[in-house]
Parts: sequence; structure tokens; C-alpha cells
Amino acid sequence: MNHHPAPATPSRWAPDQDEQLVGDTRLLGQILGETVREQDGENAFELIEAIRRLSVAFQRNADEQAGRDLDTLLKHLSPDETVSVIRAFSFFSHLANLAEDRHHVRRRAALEAERDEDAGHEDEEGSLGRAIDTLRASGIDADRIVRALSSAYISPVLTAHPTEVQRKSILDAERVISELLDQREGLRGAREKRANEALLRARISQLWQTRVLRFARLTVLDEIENVLGYYRSTFLREIPRLYAELEDKLGRPVATFLRMGNWIGGDRDGNPNVNAGTLRAALGRQSETVLRHYLTEVHELGAELSVSRTLVSCTADLEALADASGDDNPHRGDEPYRRALIGVYARLAGTLRKLTGTEALRHAAAPAAPYETPAELLRDLRTVEDSLRRNHGTAMIGPRLGPLIRGVQVFGFHLATTDLRQNSDRHEAVVAELLATARIEPDYAGLAEDAKQALLMRLLQDPRGLAVRTATYSESTQGELAIFEAARELRAAFGPDAIRHYIISHTETVSDLLEVLVLQKECGLLRGTLAPAEASRARVDLIVVPLFETIEDLRSAEGIMRAFYALPGIEALVRASGAEQDVMLGYSDSNKDGGYFTSNWELYRASTALAKLF
Repeated sequence: MNHHPAPATPSRWAPDQDEQLVGDTRLLGQILGETVREQDGENAFELIEAIRRLSVAFQRNADEQAGRDLDTLLKHLSPDETVSVIRAFSFFSHLANLAEDRHHVRRRAALEAERDEDAGHEDEEGSLGRAIDTLRASGIDADRIVRALSSAYISPVLTAHPTEVQRKSILDAERVISELLDQREGLRGAREKRANEALLRARISQLWQTRVLRFARLTVLDEIENVLGYYRSTFLREIPRLYAELEDKLGRPVATFLRMGNWIGGDRDGNPNVNAGTLRAALGRQSETVLRHYLTEVHELGAELSVSRTLVSCTADLEALADASGDDNPHRGDEPYRRALIGVYARLAGTLRKLTGTEALRHAAAPAAPYETPAELLRDLRTVEDSLRRNHGTAMIGPRLGPLIRGVQVFGFHLATTDLRQNSDRHEAVVAELLATARIEPDYAGLAEDAKQALLMRLLQDPRGLAVRTATYSESTQGELAIFEAARELRAAFGPDAIRHYIISHTETVSDLLEVLVLQKECGLLRGTLAPAEASRARVDLIVVPLFETIEDLRSAEGIMRAFYALPGIEALVRASGAEQDVMLGYSDSNKDGGYFTSNWELYRASTALAKLF
């Protein structure tokens, strides 16, 4: 079970308030026990209770006889009894975790209430508020923090976990149980509590009758759907809320420095099931998820902004947006905000249809011309915001419109930046086949590193492509090139933030980086050449990101990047393309390679050397 640390600062949290945790855990355990008795019978229930009592006596009271009795009992369980016992104790652990998580939220709320009441009370250790207070205590004021954030880029990245076996059905049921626990504190009267317990009983019965583990391995499409569930339940609402908390703490607006990243659908290293098709599927489903979120929020916002022009004015821009909506319902004739948002909804519906081929659920007006970029949607939402602010409607911005505007800034039409990743050996094989087929170099893989670099630089200085139109390439090479082609098409459809990075696993040499530039050039992601007179005008779409993983690679990282940037035209290309360079350092493989201490030391050395270089 989870064990949450006690608050770092003194508080008025009384020990008897922990009784709420005990009560929640006892209630869930009681309902689970009644469910076991009902579903598996009295004998199963008594067996589980006997194991529980003996375990408590042995662990808590050091009762040696109880330990021996428990050992004998467990050794003589039948297969069916074993399954029943394992399921009962597993589900109890899950339910107890839910109670503990809820209690952690309850305690945090109490601490925040204390902070609001007592100006001298500090924020909780590890909180955003404590971080800002620490910066201010060291002499860094709010303006300096805001300036730093304006050039920052932080992106939590959700990676693929093909070994995940817990089913979404289980996760969904547990989320409902958590919500029902949350509701109990606001219930009034025995009737409401009985109704709440009936709903808890239904969900716990559902858990008991639901298969816990998967019978089949997750596909890439399953992984995509699983991760999208976290966006719907958490990130789409909580990230705008985090920005609002930060701005409230600083007393100033902050730039959109926090975005989301994703590897699922684009990480091909070691997963042959990831291809151009899964990349398209991932971006399509991500876009549908975020656009449907916007549609829901715009619909709800329209319901809330029932502002009548007979009672309050609006700006000319808002009036124009309302007139362009196509909504001529006489019941809304004096409600410009609703009419304007109906137009926004219609354009979003058109955007959904264009980008995903799916339809919006509601149509007060027919789907209209789609938004070409998130900036166009932001412009319309800002028009609504500006009119409210200028006409005594500022209080109506914060609850929904403000978070929606921030959401569009963070998530765009793509939801999260999808990174592409492949092993350096695969790039070498593709380049080798292209060169051999074009009769430029029959044995590229056999060349020395200096010769590889010289050849790749000649290719990057030549405007001509490598692929021979009439040639037939291996399935593997076609698949790798298809990824680059898909990336170009998807960036055009969903915006440049949809795919920004190309990660090279097992980077060992400068040629590993140059090969990816050559493949980008081959597929239209690098425009122009690195010829001396042209390099400053060349542009590359995807940031080439080396991933240094082993101890040896970490030690070579600074030297490889220094040599890469010393090549003619490379620095000019990167500067002209946005002046961004990502470098990834692998803690997992370096741990396996050199152990925990050596890995951390070499990660530190590599990171400080790279920071100094750049």
C-alpha cells in the first residue's frame, strides 16, 4: 500500500482526523467481504477471514503459533481457493490505496486552508508554491521567474509500456470508487449515504466479476487508447489549472512553457509493430481527443454565457463574430456570446471533420469552414475574452474560458508532441541500401567513420535525392522512409508541434546524426543544402536528438556533439531551424552497464560537459 509522508511543516491537523482514513478503509473492506460471501460463498469468506486474522496475529503480535498455522493453511489451499484468496487480498490492497489517496487529498486541502488563514504558514514541501517561495527567499523576484519561464520548455513524455496488463475496465471502476469516496464527505442524511454505499457495492461487485489480467498482448493501438484516457481524466483539465495556480502565485501571466510529449505510435526502437500507419493513427486519435474536449468546453461555455445585449454591451469584434456564426435563432437574437460560440463550435466541428474524419455530437449550426491553425481558434476565443473584460464580465472568464484558452495554447490541435525514435543501426542499413542501389557506394557500412562523414556531407551539399524511382527497395527500407514521409504530411496537417524530435537510440558516432539528416532531406523534411553558399538558408524540420545510453557512449557524448557542430554548415542549419538542440542521456542502460554509482557519475559528467559546450 502507498504510504504518504507527513506534512513537513507544523499544522493543526488533528490525529483524530486520520479516523476518516480508517473509516473509509473499513467500509471498503466490509463491502468487499460481503461481496466475497455473496459471490463465492460462506466457506470462501471464512477462509479469507481466517488468513487475515492469522496474518495480523503473526505480523502485529509476533504470534509464532499463528505463523505456523498460517503456513499450514496456505500450503493446503486448492487451486480455486488460492485464486479466490489472491483476488480478495489484491482487491483489498487496491481499495485501501484508493482510501489512502483520498486521505492524502483531504490532508492537502486542510494544509491549504491553514495557509490561506495564516499568512505565515508555508506551502507543503515539494509544492509549486514552496518552490516559488524558495526562489523569492533567495532574492529572485517574480519578474525574473516570468522571464525565465518565457524561454523554458518542459515536456513530460508518456512512453510506451507494452507489458502493461492491468485492464482499463479495472482502472475505470477504481476511478469511480475514488469519486464516490470523495462524495461521501458532502452527503447529508442516512438516505444519501445508503445510496452512495449502494453505488460502491455495485462497483466493487463489478471488480470482483471482472477479469483482472489481459489474455492477449496489447497492440500499439491499445496503448494509444490507454494513454488517451489519462489526457481525458487528468491532463486536459489539470495542466490549465496548474498554469492558473502559477499565475496566481506570481501575480503575472506566464508563457506557455509546459507542453506534453508522447512516444506511443512513434517509438520504433525494438517494436516492429510501430510504423507509418500507427503514427498516423496516434496523431489522428490525439487530435480527435483534444478537439472533442474543445467542443465540449465551447458548448458548456455557450450555455454559461447567457449575456443579453439588452442588459450589457459587447465589443464590435464580438458582435462581428456573432454575426458570422450563421445562427439566426430568434431566441438568441440578443445573446451575442452564445451566437459567437455557436460559430466557434461550428468551425471546430469542421476542423474535427477535416483532421479526423469524424463528426461532432451537437450541431446548432452546420459544420463550418475549419480552423487552419490553433492560432485562429485562439483569436476567436480572445475576442470573447476581450469583450467580457471590457463589459463587466471578467468574473465569467476564469471558470471555463481562461482554462480553454490556455488549453489551446498547450495542446493545439495535436494534443501532445509525438517523438520519433529508431536505433542507429536501422538508419545505417537504410542509407547503405539507398547508396548501393544508386551505385554511389556498394559497402557504406564497411567504411571508416571519417569516410562515412565525408560521404554524408557530400550528400547533404547536393540538392539531388538518393532514391531511384524505378528501383524496388526492401520492405524494411520502405517502412523507414514511410515514417519520414508520414511525419512531413502530419506536420502539415496538425502543425509543426505535432512532431518535433527524431531520437537516435544507441548513438555512437557523428555519422549516426548525419544519417538522419540525409533521410530527412530524402523525404522533404530538410529543404536546401549544406553547400557553403546555401547552408544559412537551409531548414530542417525535425530536431536530430542523439541518445547516449552506455557508459562508453556517455563518456563520448561531448566529443561527438563538438565534432558534429564543427562540420561545415551544421551550426548554421540548426540556428536557422530554431536554434534548438536536444540531447538525451540514458539512465536505464547505463545502470545496467556500469551500475548505479558509475551511471550517476557519468550522467553528471556528460550533462555538465554538454552544458558547457553549448
